[in-house]
Amino acid sequence: MWPDLRVVMVLLLVSLLVGCAAMSRKFTFMRPDLTHRKFTRTAPEYTFKADRRKTSSAHERLMLAGQRLQAGQLDEAEKQARAALKAQPDSVDANTILAAVADQRGQAGQAGGYFAKAAELAPNRGEVLNNYGVWLCGNGRALESLSWFDRALSDPAYAGAANARVNAGACAADAGQPQRAERDLRMVLAQQPENSLALAAMARAKYAMGQYLEARAFSERRLAAAPATAEILRLASQIEYKLGDNQAAARYEQQVAVQFPPGTAQRGATGNSTDIQ
Repeated sequence: MWPDLRVVMVLLLVSLLVGCAAMSRKFTFMRPDLTHRKFTRTAPEYTFKADRRKTSSAHERLMLAGQRLQAGQLDEAEKQARAALKAQPDSVDANTILAAVADQRGQAGQAGGYFAKAAELAPNRGEVLNNYGVWLCGNGRALESLSWFDRALSDPAYAGAANARVNAGACAADAGQPQRAERDLRMVLAQQPENSLALAAMARAKYAMGQYLEARAFSERRLAAAPATAEILRLASQIEYKLGDNQAAARYEQQVAVQFPPGTAQRGATGNSTDIQ
């Protein structure tokens, strides 16, 4: 595990289907940098799907909770989500919002409980299972997370399958399963050769395996695919040191110093997460 890796949860997609007309609303949410976390994954996918079976009260509360969460008003988001949960005790969406609120506050244990409850309530919903897998992997349970990513990938309606497979590959590397890590990441890259998340994860996996020339190739592909992040530049620097090119390593370090000075929050290169997996 890299000591300076950070989670930046940058995309929050809130799709609330309102009433019988099934109108949708979407919000984009930038999560602040949380330096206490030690790994970066594709962000959990907070896709809330209120349907006609929900009570009018739960509909309204979930809508308000999503809006408040998007605005960073965590206390109000929690209040509305709890009201929705009271109106509909089996609401996957309310549990997911409460998980998001707890995660924003750095309350990892509480977030995990809500993610687990959401997964229990929606055992076949890909994005919900992926969320719990991400939480497990980010909290020292990488091996356990793999079965949850597998379950997420078994959902034929799951639009975010590529992200879940990147997560599976990155967590397999953390769990000491390099063969699975490479398999999953190459599966993504075969379909999406410029997937910056998969490229960064592969670079890190190859570095961890001591395959520095291959790690360099993947880090260079990652840098060509999307704007740099501090994490990928640091990794590139460490790769060059291992290969004995101290000048190249120093250039990458200089880029970090210039582009990401201390105290500067950075957005993920792909718009939905930073990308050292």
